Amino acid sequence: MNSLRQRVGKLLFVGLEGKAITPMERAWLRLIEPSGVILFRRNIEEIHQTRALLQDAQSLSSQPQFRCVDLEGGLVDRLRDLIAPMPAPAAVFATGKSRFYQRHGRLIGAEVRLAGFNMTLAPVLDLALPASSAVMRTRVVAENPEHVATYANAFLDGLAQEDVLGCGKHFPGLGGGTLDSHHAMPSIERTWPELWKNDLAVYRALAPRLPMVMVAHASYPQTQDTAPASVSRFWIDSVLRKKIGFRGVVISDDMEMGGILTQRSIEDAAVEAVAAGTDVIEICKDPVLTLRAFEALLRESERSATFLRRIEAAGRRIDTLRRKLPAATLDRRIPQDRILRMRTVVQKFAEEIAR
Repeated sequence: MNSLRQRVGKLLFVGLEGKAITPMERAWLRLIEPSGVILFRRNIEEIHQTRALLQDAQSLSSQPQFRCVDLEGGLVDRLRDLIAPMPAPAAVFATGKSRFYQRHGRLIGAEVRLAGFNMTLAPVLDLALPASSAVMRTRVVAENPEHVATYANAFLDGLAQEDVLGCGKHFPGLGGGTLDSHHAMPSIERTWPELWKNDLAVYRALAPRLPMVMVAHASYPQTQDTAPASVSRFWIDSVLRKKIGFRGVVISDDMEMGGILTQRSIEDAAVEAVAAGTDVIEICKDPVLTLRAFEALLRESERSATFLRRIEAAGRRIDTLRRKLPAATLDRRIPQDRILRMRTVVQKFAEEIAR
């Protein structure tokens, strides 16, 4: 039986500070043993360095790690400087060709694997509504939920061909928001019937095949719960789990974002999110916040038998998904010509999309 510390640590996906693991990071990664790491541009210099960093993080864990990156294409593309800029989802969708949607997913999956990752936090499932156009821009593909589901289904097919996991985001939908949840919490004035018929229709269509769903730091005051969705039992347990029937892993959006830290302390946010049904807490940079969240979850697990059962249920879902991870291949250097071939393929795809 794993220790309580290990069971709590399993619920964390964490960011790292730089391009190599520091002695301090090495100490707390061994202590917490998070089930996932997520890298950003600050961590990524070139392919071999990125793979080495991921291998080093994996060496500090007794279990296979989720090695995550945000790679949607367009505005969110952490590998653009290593390989080539990947076309944005909106540009790919605008072709109207489902074979391009699938190829988008497959090329993103191939890039992700080349750099040593096994998961990308994509596709974005938010609707392309006028309210959020200045915030979401080319990250979203369509206003019609059926069109969004069509693109996402093909995109997920492409990821699967490369043995890479995806994550649908941002539940229950940021399409009606005017604020960027990185900085403040959007208050989305959409009614329950509007959300159910439109924003949530995408999740209803994709729930059986999404490995993971990310929950937004946004409130929906015209529904039953005005709390941020990321800490809401109504949204996570009642709607996503029970009404929609999602059985995969629920992950929070980054708990360092202004959308939640303007509303809650990191300790309260982490505990409330897990109590509401979240399986994975994502903390993308600050080790102080990571440790504070970890200790808060540990204390609540020791205090409450109900909360401990939630921790254990989350751990079982994480373990189920972990078994779908491909075998680690981080010990092999990637030939330079393979990187160059990948660059050429992505550039040609971008030219096709532009035409």
